Amino acid sequence: MAMVWGQGELFAEASKEEIKQTEFYLGKYKLMTLFMSDYENYQREMAQVAIDGEVARRIDQTDLHADKTANATILDEKQKWVYNQYRKFRFMINRAHSQIIDPEVKEAIDIRFIQGYSRKETILFMRRGTAHSTVDRRIAEGIKSIANTLKVMGFFEEIHRKF
Repeated sequence: MAMVWGQGELFAEASKEEIKQTEFYLGKYKLMTLFMSDYENYQREMAQVAIDGEVARRIDQTDLHADKTANATILDEKQKWVYNQYRKFRFMINRAHSQIIDPEVKEAIDIRFIQGYSRKETILFMRRGTAHSTVDRRIAEGIKSIANTLKVMGFFEEIHRKF
């Protein structure tokens, strides 16, 4: 894994683009977790639906005739690859979340992204009397902290790998 840091930089700082990517993946965290749970609990059923259903009929829309079994196998392999990628991403995000020092920032990130609540619900769950701008600031600080940790872990190189 190639790390791209500035010369003489001891503590990596995430770029604006990496912070935006971090926010995107944090926003998808709950969906990744739900997919993983579904895949773990219903892997056989998902494979059978792929064979029986229309999903595998034509993976490529230019195919006039398709081998459903072969396409279902490709679809199953892709689902397995996505599952494994999500496992890596979730592990790295959880590690980065655990590295947040400020407990209030950690709590805001936990409510907003790990538990998957909306911005409004996050504000309501925070301690009584906490201004919405304070919650927004804590979330922004948490995203930046997670992005910096993910940069050190090689997350941004990992997300660019293809199937």
